[in-house]
Amino acid sequence: MAETETENADNPPQKSRKPLILGAVLAVLLGVAGFFAAYSGLIPGGRGGNAGDPAADFQNTAFLPLDPLVVSLGAGADSRHLRFSAQLELDAAHAAEVAHIKPRVLDVLNSYLRAIDLAELDDPGSLVKLRAQMLRRVQMVSGPGRVHDLLVTEFVFN
Repeated sequence: MAETETENADNPPQKSRKPLILGAVLAVLLGVAGFFAAYSGLIPGGRGGNAGDPAADFQNTAFLPLDPLVVSLGAGADSRHLRFSAQLELDAAHAAEVAHIKPRVLDVLNSYLRAIDLAELDDPGSLVKLRAQMLRRVQMVSGPGRVHDLLVTEFVFN
């Protein structure tokens, strides 16, 4: 009898793996169901009422072209020039207000572009970062909710 007690102490009973397998199967099923619901449109998107008509989003949109900028980069004989032009995407209701402060917008863009280091422009992904920084500065100058996007139409430096 002493031998059976020591054998039981050495080999504890194994726990069942059923809860682990059941949990994994349930997680996979819930993931598949969530994907299907989102993909098929059963879960409403966050776009509001015109989720099915993408053209309706652009009816109240206006584009304000900005004057081209030529900015000198670097100092001394190594100086290079950047040619930059862009358009602002905004609500049509705010087009006149933003057009009125266009000189201020050009000033903030010119000031920012002059402060850029040449090493930043050598990075292939730098345009995305620069665009985000310029958009944020334009939004600060124009006020909240007026400018939605900055569309870069020319970005050439030599």
